[in-house]
Amino acid sequence: MAQNQPPKNNTREYYVLGLKILGDFGITIAVPVVVFAMIGQYLDRHHPLGNWPWYTIIGFLLAAALTARIIYKKAKHYGKIYENIDKENIDKKD
Repeated sequence: MAQNQPPKNNTREYYVLGLKILGDFGITIAVPVVVFAMIGQYLDRHHPLGNWPWYTIIGFLLAAALTARIIYKKAKHYGKIYENIDKENIDKKD
């Protein structure tokens, strides 16, 4: 059966991984910012601390810190996947 399958395109693996990283990082960045900003705005409306949107600012800073930590972990994970793809392709060439 393996002889009937078309040869695997190595470049496709890199593109698929790149698109997966793009989508994953985009969601990872967007969701915490939106959620924490909405919570901050809600708290600013119901618990005002003067004229400044302190809760929204604090929420954005928390979202940035959380996002940085998650992106760091995911980048290390995707780096390992990339290295595995490289190793497989080098092994196939030999």
